[in-house]
Amino acid sequence: MFFLKKFLHKVASLIVLIVLLSGMGACNKQLDMDSTRVSTEAASWDSYDDARSGLISIYGLFRAALAADNRHWVVGDLRGGDFAAVSRPDLKAVISGNLGASYDLIDKVSNWRRFYAVINACNVFIEKSEGCLVDARYTKAYHSLDMAQARAMRAFTYFYMVRIWGDVPLVTTSGEGKDFPQVARTDKNAVLSFAERELLAAAPNLPYLYSVSGEDFKFPNNYYDYSQSEWAGRPFSRIAAYAVLAHIAAWKEDYVNAAVYTEFIMNNFSKSRLTTVSVDRMVSSSNSGLFNKGTDGSSYYSIFSLSFVKQDGEATSNGHLEQLTLANTPTFAMSKLLPDIYIPKTTIADMFANTNGKDQRFGVDITALEPGTLLTNYFENYNAEIPVFKKIRIVDDGASSGMFAQFTSALIFTRMEEIMLLRAEAMAVLGKYTDATSLMNSVRASRGLDNVLGTSSDRDAIITEIFAERRRELAGEGWRWYDQVRENRLLRNNPAFNALLDKGGIYWPIAQEVRDRNPQIVQNSYWTGK
Repeated sequence: MFFLKKFLHKVASLIVLIVLLSGMGACNKQLDMDSTRVSTEAASWDSYDDARSGLISIYGLFRAALAADNRHWVVGDLRGGDFAAVSRPDLKAVISGNLGASYDLIDKVSNWRRFYAVINACNVFIEKSEGCLVDARYTKAYHSLDMAQARAMRAFTYFYMVRIWGDVPLVTTSGEGKDFPQVARTDKNAVLSFAERELLAAAPNLPYLYSVSGEDFKFPNNYYDYSQSEWAGRPFSRIAAYAVLAHIAAWKEDYVNAAVYTEFIMNNFSKSRLTTVSVDRMVSSSNSGLFNKGTDGSSYYSIFSLSFVKQDGEATSNGHLEQLTLANTPTFAMSKLLPDIYIPKTTIADMFANTNGKDQRFGVDITALEPGTLLTNYFENYNAEIPVFKKIRIVDDGASSGMFAQFTSALIFTRMEEIMLLRAEAMAVLGKYTDATSLMNSVRASRGLDNVLGTSSDRDAIITEIFAERRRELAGEGWRWYDQVRENRLLRNNPAFNALLDKGGIYWPIAQEVRDRNPQIVQNSYWTGK
């Protein structure tokens, strides 16, 4: 059985690879949407295997959309963030917010075609997968669960796009067999409302855990021949649906619903066996660490993640934060002498200000033989001019060196600490200051820090401290830019950022290639100078 399961997984991985290699160059007249015909439109849609490959292709395409050109980190961590570029002018342009600069990286990240490949794969699956019920192996329970995942992934993809571009075309049908019509952009709030409705509809049909018999045997056991631990934190679960719902609400500044959705998570996360993660586990490169999902899959630290598995040929030299942050150090051998990006010492000092040196992520090791020894779990080579950010360092599933590195770190969208701080944000906005500080202090305590603002009723001070904790806890996980948007929307105390908010400058420009293919796609006004 073990060898059969590994064979099936390799077949699935091959399907994803074929989709990625064959679909990315396709062109159509609607949205510059990539073809997904290899695994979806050209499938006969009459078997268990067709359904499985169609579903897997959705996750594979979504992972490609986030990993290509390191988009997840370029958009989420670099723009206006804590990282500085050593020498690359394209990265410096992104960091400074000069997104009108003519660089290949900016052009590629500004192009949404990979996201619409995901959308089209979801639409095709939703339209066609019912035909697979003619195969007795593909039961109604499988179909219900797979449909819920396709709807949830489509909603998640739209949310991800709205955060980057604002208004985006809302397309809910595939273009199989006909020319695509010209489609204009849809108001961002309408897109987010659609995503919210879809997630609410899909959530009851998503399990807390995969490959575990649910209520009345509603969900398939041994789902697609994988065990519960092998699926941990990977496919869209009910908790993941509510996590995205909470973020959609917060992005819309609907903090009443953000509180409702995060409350659901806090009341039910144990059903998914989710747990918080220690600093040691967070920064560990072993297979029991937060970011190493490659070898055992037994951890329940992440609510939703996209994994790369070396043993299945999925290790890559790009599409990981490590490609930009790692370099040769006294304890880590690598061909690059300097990283592409790093967090300057002055920024580190600002991030960890007011922590009294107690922070386990970056503080003072009071157990060390020499008093005052720095505890640098997030950093390596700190005494050099350019420290190396090592929080995430999964090379070849945990190797100690990598002169020609292949990275296998998981891309984690959210985890319990992130949700706790998001709920604290919602509580603070709603005036529930005790609840807000209690949640924030719970995260702080797990990092060795004392409680702060325990009885404070200063809304702005509490919000500021919550986002300061998010800055420390979630460094390098793709949150910094979006957090700054939400924080500045709430506080309105930064004139430069207020101007970005008021003029639509928080969104990325839309690539010229997209606009050339569809004249109805209008550039974000901030980037036209109008």
